[in-house]
Amino acid sequence: MASPEPVLAELYREILLDHYRSPRNRGTLDGRATHRSEGANPLCGDELVLELAVETGRVTEVAFLGRGCAISQASASMMTIYLRDRTAAEALEAVWCFQQLMLSGTALPEEFGDIEALAGVAKFPVRVKCASLAWKTLEQALSSDGVATVSTDEGS
Repeated sequence: MASPEPVLAELYREILLDHYRSPRNRGTLDGRATHRSEGANPLCGDELVLELAVETGRVTEVAFLGRGCAISQASASMMTIYLRDRTAAEALEAVWCFQQLMLSGTALPEEFGDIEALAGVAKFPVRVKCASLAWKTLEQALSSDGVATVSTDEGS
């Protein structure tokens, strides 16, 4: 019997390509953002602008603009889907969970859905920065007074 790993790898590849080709929540919040952060990965050339509308501690709207590799853009797309209707505290906890996935391979809780497709990136340290850019940008946006800039070259 064939190993399920190639089938799973192909499924994950398709999920990533789908989010890259048809990113969800791409755009701006047209002045409705309460939090905004810009992120960059100088090594790869990835750039991201993340906007959030947070009302009574809950993410009500989220959008991103960016350019870069398929991994960075797919990660941002998947993250924005996850964020909607989460509290700011839940969003920050998600950043921590994602970092654990990238650094130690710790599985994500089921609620993360398709984001698990990024697990294979952890095997390629240079690509971890690509996958992590959106999440680090989110962390900066929520940890600042509303406007922040982050680079994946700063402390990884």
